[in-house]
Amino acid sequence: MLIRNRRLRTTQAIRNLVQETHLTPNDFLVPLFVMEGKGVKDEIPSMPNYYRLSLDTLEKEVKELWKMGLQAVLLFVKVHDNLKDNEGKEALNPNGLMQRAIKTVKNAVPEMLVMTDVALDPYSVYGHDGIVENGKILNDKTNQFLANMSLSHVQAGADFVAPSDMMDGRILKIRTVLEDNGFVNTGIMSYSAKYASAFYGPFRDALDSAPVDLSDIPKDKKTYQMNPANRLEAVKETLLDIKEGADIVMVKPGLSYLDIVREVKNAVQVPVAVYQVSGEYAMLKAAAQKGWLDHDAVMIEQLISIKRAGASLIASYFAKEAVQLL
Repeated sequence: MLIRNRRLRTTQAIRNLVQETHLTPNDFLVPLFVMEGKGVKDEIPSMPNYYRLSLDTLEKEVKELWKMGLQAVLLFVKVHDNLKDNEGKEALNPNGLMQRAIKTVKNAVPEMLVMTDVALDPYSVYGHDGIVENGKILNDKTNQFLANMSLSHVQAGADFVAPSDMMDGRILKIRTVLEDNGFVNTGIMSYSAKYASAFYGPFRDALDSAPVDLSDIPKDKKTYQMNPANRLEAVKETLLDIKEGADIVMVKPGLSYLDIVREVKNAVQVPVAVYQVSGEYAMLKAAAQKGWLDHDAVMIEQLISIKRAGASLIASYFAKEAVQLL
């Protein structure tokens, strides 16, 4: 044989030299859960070794992340039930938890890139990403509120807003409001292909944001999040978001949707984010605790597979652990 492919696998040195896909700290966006209180570092039962943080512990966390070379965070907030309503009015509070969290991060590490979750579900008494009326999730009325929420985040210091709601046309509404208010350099990372996945359970536990079980409203998010069986729809959704002004597009979840990541990557000329979601994190943690999988080896393999599929950046609860290994 003249061609022996195994020559390039003979030693670790040659394998390293010809490796096609690499992970670095620059690949990661770190999701952070924020709650009220002081000195709080509350482990999420369904997400071992991941925590809800009060503002003072958030400050310590972002300083540690920065020292590790992690330069971007994605903020989520757990809102008290007494602040929830159908329209998410607390989301517009200039002194709300999200707004204070943004300022905390920026005061602690001014260079840290701050992205914020834009959706109503943490603030909704119904746990939905939009305003509920007559048993339906309203699209256009929700969009105006999401735009106002985005403006509030940016006024507090956010660098990017990340609308995760999947309402039609919300990127255009957000971009227009930001432009009209002079925030022409603020970025939008759109959850463009967000599927109605069963992998989100631990995340909803973390923020107490699951849809409530009432007879007169949808019990799930299938009327706005995408059908997991659909592929071409993801490309259509993504291209529309780019046309409306999205700077980064996202596919969510990750591992079960790597074909979608590649489809989107091939179709667009903007960075593609992938969210490795809470269920993916929890499954590996559980299997590793049982001794059924090598945690670190599988973690790195999963992350490399996401990047190999076309991810420009990865939102992952494994970010700190992965960087420590790398």
